[in-house]
Amino acid sequence: MAYTFQNPDEQVIKDYLQAAETIAVVGLSDREETAAYKVSQVMQAAGYKIIPVNPRMAGDEILGEKVYATLQDIPVPVDIVDVFRRSEFLPDVARDFIAADADIFWAQLGLQNEEAEKILRDAGRDKIVMNKCIKVEYLNLLA
Repeated sequence: MAYTFQNPDEQVIKDYLQAAETIAVVGLSDREETAAYKVSQVMQAAGYKIIPVNPRMAGDEILGEKVYATLQDIPVPVDIVDVFRRSEFLPDVARDFIAADADIFWAQLGLQNEEAEKILRDAGRDKIVMNKCIKVEYLNLLA
């Protein structure tokens, strides 16, 4: 049987979104046609502080915000880490997430990884959302 991640219910996701102020976006680039850029733009317009994470663009700016190479480089607390990297990279992002002591791990629509979930849960991190678009959830639950 294929691995299927079980997301928290809508109320929990709504609570996550209401409590969050800062969203680090792993895989955000300056290419305006990408889903990561469009989603980040909407979330920024909704009042969230967006922090781009992209090692190839570290030190540059995207959406008016400084880009960091890794989650650990971000000098402020991060509420949600929104991941726009292929599923096979999620375990690496999960390890960075734990090292950076972020709060909520969120993998975008189409992304889920059993190893990443195990890494997070083994570290006592259970605020995990996978295979859901943060923009869609925000618009459905809070807008």
